[in-house]
Formats: sequence, structure tokens, C-alpha cells
Amino acid sequence: MEIRHPMHPDNGKALDTEGLRREFLVSNLFEAGTIKLVYSHFDRIIVGGAVPTTARLPLEVEKAVIGTDHLLEQRELGVLNLGSDGSAVVDGKEYPLGRLDALYVGRGSRSVAFSSRSAARPARFYLLSGIAHRDLPTTPVGRDAARKVVAGSREECNRRTIYQVIHPDVVASCNLTMGYTILEPASVWNTMPCHLHPRRIEVYFYFDVPADAVVFHLMGTPDETRHIVARNEEGIISPSWSIHSGVGTAPYSFVWAMVGENQTFTDMDMVAMDALR
Repeated sequence: MEIRHPMHPDNGKALDTEGLRREFLVSNLFEAGTIKLVYSHFDRIIVGGAVPTTARLPLEVEKAVIGTDHLLEQRELGVLNLGSDGSAVVDGKEYPLGRLDALYVGRGSRSVAFSSRSAARPARFYLLSGIAHRDLPTTPVGRDAARKVVAGSREECNRRTIYQVIHPDVVASCNLTMGYTILEPASVWNTMPCHLHPRRIEVYFYFDVPADAVVFHLMGTPDETRHIVARNEEGIISPSWSIHSGVGTAPYSFVWAMVGENQTFTDMDMVAMDALR
């Protein structure tokens, strides 16, 4: 497991391109036959990817990292399948997950493992875990069960549909809120005008980015912005002091996930366009 440490915004301003990528970019999560995890001390999130092929992959983390005997002793977990058909097995119960199906795994679950229906066309499970304060039931959220919010306009090149899969209106969770956004053809902007989440951290994970395209992910403080060039299946850890927005050279999709003080989706501090630098 890779470990990332927190950072003050003044230190973030001093980073060059490689420094920004080293501290905030998450890449190479999906490797056939393995589970890869990144632990960030920003709100103690864990971001990961699992690509089971011929064998079932157990989700295991060293006690030295999390301080408990099993990962979800004091945590909850969100799972979103970005690949072909597969399953998650939680404490012996199997949950089939097709593409863009999600699973909320509650605190106290002792064992989690992943499998694919076909080794040649494996599932690609995106994972995000945060600290939890109570036990809640493990609950699947199929693609059709997601809460859909249409936002933006074609004139502003940001027409998109937001799919909320782990959200108070969909399934009970402690601190975790999770979903994904799909941009329509000819739309390339997400979340602009941008905002801050002073009470939460958010992670973006870009997917369905064409091979010859990139996303310019905007971050940093509003008065001194930075950017990271992201490609398909790369994510950005966005501290609470950082804006998080992006523009692509082609339409794309991204997973968003938040943990922090509350689960109020609209709890954000908007940044006026004329305040950006």
C-alpha cells in the first residue's frame, strides 16, 4: 500500500509539475490479478482498484497501516465496477456487479473479496474507504437505482448527468458519499464555476477518457490555481483547500467520492469566476 501525507496549501503552491503529480495524482490502480491501494492521511481515505482474473482477490491490508485486525473494523467501503461483469463477496455473501453497479459495504464486515465472470474480460472495481462511526448494512446499488441529476448546458459545454450511488437519498452510509458523472457529446467541462469543500475531501477518478485525449484537472487555491494532466483511469486527491474541476480534450466520465464532516451534497463554497487566478 502506498502512503500519502497531508499538506498545507502554502506548501502546495511551491510544488512543480512532478511534485503535484507525486502528491495528488493516483495512477496505475488497475493491474490484472491484483488489488492496489493508496492510503492518504487527508481524512484517512483509502483509494484502490481491484482487477480479479482467474482467482478471487481478497481485500487485505496490513494491521501496521490501519491499526485493526481487518480493514472494515472501523471503516466503510464504496465499490463501483468500471469493467465487465464480476462479483464482490462480503462475509460469504455474493453480490453480482455489472458495469457501473455499486456496492456499499458497512463497518464491521470482516471479509471482502472480488471475482470476475471472465478472466479475459475482467471486472475493474474502483474502491474508496473512509472512517465510519456505526454499523450499517451492506447494500448493492444497481445502475438503474442511482439518483440522477442533470446539470449544465450545451452552450457552456458542460451538459452532464450526475449519478449518485452512495448518497443519503439512495443508501445509508456514515461519512462516505459516492457517485459518477457522465458528460454528453460536445461537453468537456465538469464543475465550473468551481467550488471548495472546506469540511470534506473529494477524490476524482477519470474513466472512459479516449486514448488520444487528456483531462486538465484544475486544483490549488482559488487565487493561485494549478493543474494536473490526467489520462484514462487516473485520479486526483483534492484536499479541502483545493478547487476541483476539469476540462477535457474530448468528453469523458469520472467517479467522485467524498468523506468528511457531513454528507450534505450541496455543502460547498462556490468560487466566483472573477476570483480565479
